Amino acid sequence: MSVASAAPTPNPEEGLEYIRRRGLGALADRMGIEMTEFTAERAVATMPVAGNTQPVMLLHGGAYVVLGETLGSMHANFHAPPGCVAVGLDINATHTGSATEGMVTGLCTPIKLGGSVAVHEIVVTDARGRRCSTIRITNFYKRIAPDATSGQ
Repeated sequence: MSVASAAPTPNPEEGLEYIRRRGLGALADRMGIEMTEFTAERAVATMPVAGNTQPVMLLHGGAYVVLGETLGSMHANFHAPPGCVAVGLDINATHTGSATEGMVTGLCTPIKLGGSVAVHEIVVTDARGRRCSTIRITNFYKRIAPDATSGQ
C-alpha cells in the first residue's frame, strides 16, 4: 500500500491505545521517550536531553537514532500486514544541530508503506524548533508465528 492509500485512523486515541497496549520497549522507557501522537499518517514523541548526553553535554547522536528507530519501527508495525512484524533493515541519521537542554521532539512520517517494506523519515527538533537530526529507517515485514504477533 502506498502512503496515499493508507486508511486514516478513525479515532486519534486508537493509535495511542495501540502504543499503551504494546509499550515502547525497555530502552525507550529508560531514555524517557514518550509518544504524544500516533495516527496512520504520523507519529510524534518527545525525549529529554538530560540523561541522554555525551560527555560534552550534547544530546548523544545514538539517542537521536534510538528516538528515530522507536518512532519508525512502531509506526511500521502499526501498518504491518497480518501475521507480520516490522524488523529494521537500514537506518541512517544526519545530525545538523545539537540539543543541549530541555526536550527534543521526533516527527515520523511514512515515505513508503508497502507489502514487504516500510520507509519512514523522522525529523528531530530541539525545544526551540531547530532541526537537530534527520533519520531514515527502512523496515522489512517479516512473517512470524501467529502467537508472536499478539504479544503473548
